[in-house]
Amino acid sequence: VQLVESGGGSVQAGGSLRLSCLVSGDIVSRRCMGWFRQGPGKEHEGVTQIDRRGRPSYADPVKGRFTTSQDNGKNTLYLQMNSLKPEDGATYYCVASFWDNCYYPISRSNFQFWGQGTQVSVSS
Repeated sequence: VQLVESGGGSVQAGGSLRLSCLVSGDIVSRRCMGWFRQGPGKEHEGVTQIDRRGRPSYADPVKGRFTTSQDNGKNTLYLQMNSLKPEDGATYYCVASFWDNCYYPISRSNFQFWGQGTQVSVSS
């Protein structure tokens, strides 16, 4: 499984970005997938995950601002980020699980496949 993120960049606070994750193989509709992030000097943080039925869940810091979706035909996972805050600045990683169901809470141990990451910077 290969995951390739794109769409990172620099925005001002209050702005929006959409990240994309192109996934090798026909697994977007078959596995639990998600997004993690790691800010400078911080641990990896689970942002969102979505199961094979397209049901998402979100970490509290991003609820109401971020939306994850999937396009099975394009083998692509998306993360729409609105109302960005400086604390959202981080490297964002697309992740995929062995399993079709998602487990809670959003945990690194549930995801075996990781992309290389894409950088998001938010200025105040």
